[in-house]
Amino acid sequence: MIRLTRSVVVTDHPWPAIEPEQQVLARAGAKLTLAPAATESQLIECVVEADAILTCFARVTAPILEAAPRLTVVGRYGIGVDNIDVEAATRLGILVTNVPSYCEDEVAEHALGLILALARGLVDFDRGIRMDDWSLTQVVPPLRRIRGRTLGIVGVGRIGRLLARKAQGLGLDVIGCRSNDAEAGSDSDAVEIVSLRDIARRADFVSLHVPLRPDTRHLIDERFLRAMKPSAFLINTARGEVIDQRALVAALRENWIAGAGLDVLDTERVAREDPLLAQRNVIVTPHVAYYSEESLLELGRLAAENVASVLTGHVPASVVNSEVLALDRWRKLRRGRGT
Repeated sequence: MIRLTRSVVVTDHPWPAIEPEQQVLARAGAKLTLAPAATESQLIECVVEADAILTCFARVTAPILEAAPRLTVVGRYGIGVDNIDVEAATRLGILVTNVPSYCEDEVAEHALGLILALARGLVDFDRGIRMDDWSLTQVVPPLRRIRGRTLGIVGVGRIGRLLARKAQGLGLDVIGCRSNDAEAGSDSDAVEIVSLRDIARRADFVSLHVPLRPDTRHLIDERFLRAMKPSAFLINTARGEVIDQRALVAALRENWIAGAGLDVLDTERVAREDPLLAQRNVIVTPHVAYYSEESLLELGRLAAENVASVLTGHVPASVVNSEVLALDRWRKLRRGRGT
């Protein structure tokens, strides 16, 4: 029987069970501990003896990392790592891992679902019927068919390319722009690569698929929104802060654009009285684009496998801060664990 000698703290998990993680990490001799809450002070208390952290949405700050002298890895349940202080982790010799290959179908399908719901006025019609209005007057602007219209994808990475293929199957023309040089050599799947300005000017639907970085924060600002067609829709399943939300509220209120479908906001939750939610021409979902029964099982397993690899002295499948691998601390860790 394996003795569980290493400690992995799970900061938060918005799904009911963590059995896949427990099974993977038990084989690496590690025991999972669930943090009672995800505030900075509470996490500092929880991680003092931790060898690893698994986190979803909780912020893993420099003080948390500095409070854990045994910590060797922070594993993210997901793709983006903007909730982790990667710079502090690198300085402390702590690996940061993520799962870049999961939920690609789910996010692409969710974006496409928002496009279809907006284009066909589904939410407006449903609201009207619940108020005993069976007319065709609830939806503004008038409905137009999808086929032959243009989808602009901001960030032609893995998910962006998958969305492009699905959208082309519906007869949409697809244009896109890249978010970084890493996408330059990828198969564009017949996506016409254009500038961000061209996407604003030409697209009937704009779908965002970029990570949150200093250069992408408020990438979609007042200038971009004013350049969009009045009949166009904005879709965001990436990160909320990619959009200047105050500018978006103005765009929706003053009809610079026809509407928006948002799975993410500039904070994880907004108050019921937030002016964004008062706009009739917006659909908001609660950051669920990643979700399916299949994707959650896959996510838990892959995130845990990354952490288990580090705890047993192996290089994980996906490393965010690979420069840590060259540090003496990592070399000593690998020697100490016989790899």
